Amino acid sequence: MSEKALGSAANLLAGLSARVLGWRPHEFWAATPAELAAVLAPEADPARAALAPLSRADLNRLMEQD
Repeated sequence: MSEKALGSAANLLAGLSARVLGWRPHEFWAATPAELAAVLAPEADPARAALAPLSRADLNRLMEQD
């Protein structure tokens, strides 16, 4: 990404964070990209949130099959 494109993207995100989140410029520039993505990302899909992590018993069973 060129410096010009990066600057334009940062300006767009700064404006968006001001309008949507009420952040002032220093709050935007103090945030990490991961923090900004976390607050701007849509809420988790409830159907996917219901998926439990793989249990150790399930992992063992799968390993025995292969």
